[in-house]
Amino acid sequence: MLLAYLNTIRQRSTRMFLTIARIMVPVMVIVYAADRFGLVRLAGEALAPAMAVLGLPPQAGIIWATTVLTNIYGGMASMAALSSGLQMTTAQVSALGIMMLFAHNVPTEQAIVHRAGASALVTGALRFTMALVVGALVAWICQTLGWLQAPVSFAWMGQDAGLTQGPPDLLPWLWATLKSLLMVFGVIVGLVVFLDLLERLGVTRLITRLLTPVLRLSGLEERAAPLTTVGVLLGLAYGGALIIDAAERENYSRRTRLLALSWLSLSHSLIEDTLLILALGANLWVILVLRVLLTLGVLALMAALTQPGTYWGRRLTAVGSPQRG
Repeated sequence: MLLAYLNTIRQRSTRMFLTIARIMVPVMVIVYAADRFGLVRLAGEALAPAMAVLGLPPQAGIIWATTVLTNIYGGMASMAALSSGLQMTTAQVSALGIMMLFAHNVPTEQAIVHRAGASALVTGALRFTMALVVGALVAWICQTLGWLQAPVSFAWMGQDAGLTQGPPDLLPWLWATLKSLLMVFGVIVGLVVFLDLLERLGVTRLITRLLTPVLRLSGLEERAAPLTTVGVLLGLAYGGALIIDAAERENYSRRTRLLALSWLSLSHSLIEDTLLILALGANLWVILVLRVLLTLGVLALMAALTQPGTYWGRRLTAVGSPQRG
């Protein structure tokens, strides 16, 4: 009995991991090559005028571009490389931080979103729009009202902070990528076992009942709540893997996939990512509370616009089931 259970867990975890790995690895290779050829830095320099409009220093363009194309760790590495000439207030770091949280690791994560059954274009545009609009509003409002104007010191980044300038050489990158994939596999196995245990103990139903007000606001089906919660807390790759697996087993509607994956696109990995941006000197109310409230507001609006019988609701239904593979 136990061996049969463990074999089922192994098969399900391996299937989910291979699905995610087939998405992540090609995108990671392309992004690494672009970084090695200096295309990421060129994109950041091209964003410098836009950063000025947002009330941010020109270096913020390189930091954000690196974050968008790689991840938050990559953005932190860029910030470390630029730290000697970087002068920012808490408000500016908070504005840049919330932009990094809304839009990071976009090529990989939007590929996962597409595979899970939602439009990568729609959810990607949503991420960039929220990043730019909210980042600008935070910077402008804080500057106008004189909030969070204390300077932030980046001196610690010039010390041994574990951050490096530029992309790593090929062999270190291959080793880091392998470790990352192994970690993803380990987390997926743990999540499959954990979620199965919660289901057997009835905890999943309790969590769903507690989340009912939020679910009603966001328009999600109750059965999608536990998987979405995992992604919100731990990350889009993990939540996306679970949603891909569950969507194929339970036949989630296109509307549920769109809402769940829009939620994950805007707010995921609330624990790790928030702590990373907080360490840069950002304000917690801006990067966590404001981000979550705005995400729920956007989800409520999307839920209302996609109700059955509405124009967008009919469009979603007319499109049919998403392609797989």
